[in-house]
Amino acid sequence: MTFANAASSADHPSGLLVTPIASASVSNVIGGAPFDLIVELKLREGWHTYWHYPGDAGFPPTVVWSLPPGWSAGPLEFSLPEKFSESGNTTIYGYEKVCFLKSTITPARSLAASESFQIEGTLSWLACRESCVPGSSHFSLILPSAVGGEASRADLLSSSKSEAVWPTPGAPPFRFSLVAEGGSEKLSFEGVEGSRYEFFPDPPAETKIKGEITTQKKGRDYVITIPWTESASFRGLLVETKKEGAKTGWWIAPELPQTALPSAKEIADLQPITVSSRALLIAILCGFLGGLILNLMPCVLPVISLKIFGFIAQAGQSRHKILAHGLAFIAGIYLWFLGLALLIIILKSSGSQVTWAFQFQNPLFLILISSAVFLFALNLFGLFETVLPGSASNSLDRLSSREGYLGSFFQGLFATLLATPCTAPFLGSALGFAFAQSGGIIVVIFFSIATGMALPYFLLSLYPAWLKWIPRRGPWMEHLKQFMGFPLLATNIWLLGVIGREHGTSGVILTLVLLLSLGVAAWIYGLFCRAERGVRWGGCSLSLLLALLALWRLTPQIISSARDPVSASQGQIASRTPAASDTIEWVPYSKAGLDKLRSKGAAVFLDFTAAWCLTCQFNERTAINTPAVKKLLRDYQIVPMRADWTDADPEITAALRQFHRVGVPFYVYYPPGVKSEPLCFSELLFERALVHAFSNKQ
Repeated sequence: MTFANAASSADHPSGLLVTPIASASVSNVIGGAPFDLIVELKLREGWHTYWHYPGDAGFPPTVVWSLPPGWSAGPLEFSLPEKFSESGNTTIYGYEKVCFLKSTITPARSLAASESFQIEGTLSWLACRESCVPGSSHFSLILPSAVGGEASRADLLSSSKSEAVWPTPGAPPFRFSLVAEGGSEKLSFEGVEGSRYEFFPDPPAETKIKGEITTQKKGRDYVITIPWTESASFRGLLVETKKEGAKTGWWIAPELPQTALPSAKEIADLQPITVSSRALLIAILCGFLGGLILNLMPCVLPVISLKIFGFIAQAGQSRHKILAHGLAFIAGIYLWFLGLALLIIILKSSGSQVTWAFQFQNPLFLILISSAVFLFALNLFGLFETVLPGSASNSLDRLSSREGYLGSFFQGLFATLLATPCTAPFLGSALGFAFAQSGGIIVVIFFSIATGMALPYFLLSLYPAWLKWIPRRGPWMEHLKQFMGFPLLATNIWLLGVIGREHGTSGVILTLVLLLSLGVAAWIYGLFCRAERGVRWGGCSLSLLLALLALWRLTPQIISSARDPVSASQGQIASRTPAASDTIEWVPYSKAGLDKLRSKGAAVFLDFTAAWCLTCQFNERTAINTPAVKKLLRDYQIVPMRADWTDADPEITAALRQFHRVGVPFYVYYPPGVKSEPLCFSELLFERALVHAFSNKQ
């Protein structure tokens, strides 16, 4: 059934200039369930009509509704406008050829089962070319109530109407700042190469923009200056037009999140973005606290056991040597964070989109780190003495020698490397701030994170009085050293799970073959490392050759392994079958899917996660996948949506950046209602926080 009317009922000759067509997004309705009513205005060639804010002249289209009792119509929404000029050098915002209007219609809560309902409206507009002609038209739609209480979506839109582009809900997926300065507002942001940006102001009623809106561009950095009186509330629409012509628009207002911390100021001549001292100090403090808490996150705990054993093994040694080993461990922490900061700066300068823990989205990195963890465990079990040239970090008889300092250094480097898959409280805000700043500020923030993570080890090395309570050195220490290898094997199981998720059973089997080969190579090295010089060089060469051959032959096969067909389709099968009462039916994240749910006013719990993020898995088991939370999800019909960031996904990265985050875990709850504000949770999630949010925001 098609619901449309031509302009034959127009009350003015301009009806020949404008043809309105009205249609609904459903073919039947249910009580209290909102739906969209869209009006398309087709304009004769050369004529135009006006946007919500028309500019220097004109007025926008309006609709006067006549609805059944108990029904309501939301505010009129306009599709993305264009900017052009009229005679007299006046700037206007409006539409040529076609204009789209939309309103959300909410029926009464109780509707009769077999009744039909008439929706009427009077549409008024102003069509202009050299002169302007007002016009109006009456439209009427009849919609029956749904049979069985389920509404049917209707494909009633014309081909051109399906191309209508509406403003995107929420903030833009990039950092921006909005600063009042000298009677104007300066909108600063980093755009996309090849795209064009226009700003459409939306001042309060009876208010006009006095002056010209100017745009300055340097590289991908934009500064748009809007003449704006300080007494008027600021609001406007930023429209991006890509090379291929596709458009996207976002509403800009001061209440939208601009940066993770106080907003940055953009200098008028487009010099590098500067930040206030207060904002930088807050970011440094957040980075320090985040680094300190990072020591308690599940990602790093298995490796910290190495340093704990190091402190135990150093009992009874001189205070100077204990401090030297501690400083070597700390040097490894600083080298990793500062090296990562340098890599991020290089990637940013090349135009790449960089995120926290991006290396764990690379299968080659996962294979290499899994191999390193496995060899570290074999080293602790005593299969061989050293895993790195010149290092005797885990050999009890050499731990006090200068050679052991290099081992402590690599322990610090290794611990920090495994800490990067996860973020900690305060760390997400600091990283979101840092990734949007200049290279110098990135280095400062990463230095503060390293300082926070290194502080406990520095204090323990500086004041090792507690070591006097440790029993005398003896065989028990060798047993403890071997036991410390098991947490590393547990870490290896986690890494194998990540590889298996993306490369299937064959990927896991090939990785195990690689680890077996490396284990044999390490055993050969252990056999010959203390032999006579000629034999030692031969054995070590054979060990190295076997390790390199295994890596060379097996690594490409692991990377090219495809996910198992059954595993790949498992999510689709699960989505089509009723879930058990003790499971959560996760909806895969997509921006279009989230926008659709939000437009209906549905409550949504959005989980940004990754298979390599141990904190994500810990939060899921202790805070999300619990009886109380699952019951609230069902009782309040909250849609659980999962953004799986195991592999690099630009759409998920953009969604994270919208909240000024660059890593996982991250959790967002959208309470019911079209205009409800999202709630964000800490990286370390607790069940009581979800229970409170779900049960108090309905």
